[in-house]
Amino acid sequence: MGFDPNTEKPEIDFPGDNPPSELVLEDIWEGDGATAEPGNIIKAHYVGVSWSTGEEFDASWNRGEPLEFQVGVGQVIPGWDQGLLGMKVGGRRKITIPPHLGYGERGAGAAIKPNETLIFVVDLVSTNKPGAGRSFGIR
Repeated sequence: MGFDPNTEKPEIDFPGDNPPSELVLEDIWEGDGATAEPGNIIKAHYVGVSWSTGEEFDASWNRGEPLEFQVGVGQVIPGWDQGLLGMKVGGRRKITIPPHLGYGERGAGAAIKPNETLIFVVDLVSTNKPGAGRSFGIR
């Protein structure tokens, strides 16, 4: 079946007092499509909040289109590279990322302070091997 285009932007509840020191993955629902593997080109909708404030700092939903990138090869923060592998298209996963797998001591501008734990809820829209469909004008 894959990703349901009628899926709505998720809400992330305020996380609590003590952030985890390791990556935490929680499947909210498991998809039934293809599985994200290292090197795949994926499209993912997401909402990101800071642990310390519970405030949203970014969401692809607000831009109306999913983020596209190659997973597992360092194009995104390590928490995303590790946290999305094995996820199936159509699934929704909550990924809690400690600072050492996020933006660490440098933070990310005004949006993410140094040593911030991040929480993302990610919907996997699609996953394809690099170059898949190019000869047919699909990619």
